[in-house]
Amino acid sequence: MQKDDLIVIAGGGGFIGGALARYFKDRGFTNLRAVDIKPVDRWYQTIEGVDNVPNCDLRLRENCYRICEGRPAEVYNLAADMGGMGFIELNKAACMISVLINTHMLLAAKDAGTVERYFYSSSACAYNTRMQQDPDVTALKEEDAYPAMAEDGYGWEKLFSERMCRHFREDFGLETRVARFHNVYGPNGTWDGGREKAPAAISRKVIQAKDTGSGEIEIWGDGEQTRSFMYIDDCLNGIDRITHSEILEPINLGSAELVTINRLVDIVEQLAGVKLKRNYKLDAPKGVRGRNSDNTKIRQYLGWEPDLPRFKAMKRTYPWIEEQYFARKAGKVTVT
Repeated sequence: MQKDDLIVIAGGGGFIGGALARYFKDRGFTNLRAVDIKPVDRWYQTIEGVDNVPNCDLRLRENCYRICEGRPAEVYNLAADMGGMGFIELNKAACMISVLINTHMLLAAKDAGTVERYFYSSSACAYNTRMQQDPDVTALKEEDAYPAMAEDGYGWEKLFSERMCRHFREDFGLETRVARFHNVYGPNGTWDGGREKAPAAISRKVIQAKDTGSGEIEIWGDGEQTRSFMYIDDCLNGIDRITHSEILEPINLGSAELVTINRLVDIVEQLAGVKLKRNYKLDAPKGVRGRNSDNTKIRQYLGWEPDLPRFKAMKRTYPWIEEQYFARKAGKVTVT
């Protein structure tokens, strides 16, 4: 690519999309278009010099065609109605409607005639849930998405959209690349309101308990459920590498470092310098029992995998959430 080639980022007002716009800007790309359904004052990041397009609903076909005007060379589709497990379990229909975004974005990218690479952000929620019933889970390999039994709603939308990308590549020659994200977190991300992932939610709860002196924290489930969590910098690096590789199949993009929710609370307590009583809410949304990323293929293809240890990643994330918490308490507008 040339540095002045047009790059379109759908979902550019979101956590990962905003970080991706900054990533490309920092690498000298000068023609970036970030698009989001939210008004610009609710974007997680706005990058100087980027063509920001707010209030743009990409479920509508005409909007997808509009943002693909101007001869784009690459399109990154990170737009979706999604959040943490609390949001996903209670908003299945809203999550599935996002299938319109990828369908219309693929059509617009194909018809633009200039798109050299199209990246789609899928999710580990596309994996067969029957293989994720034990906290001591066997790490999920790419082929474990079939036979299909994805996370209801959100996971099925992701799995269907993966197939759309495959067939647009096979039938129309659009060079599509797909990564299955495993729980991305870090500064400038969602930390409150129901859409946040566990590292941010736990950080907020610990900060609040410390601030109020309650001495307690509520944990969804029994705390023994397991996940892998990927720091945002590893995610951006992986998106870049996968998009510009010759990997044709959907591939895991996540840390292989498995952790229980209880252990994650331990880490945040250590960073905060507190020890809290744990109240387990067993009827809360908690998703599958265990999920981890098998990184064999990404290592084979790229000689690389997400590798920032969780303690170091949380050490970078926790202070930012603490800053946001006290800024909001002081009446300032913050990222939520």
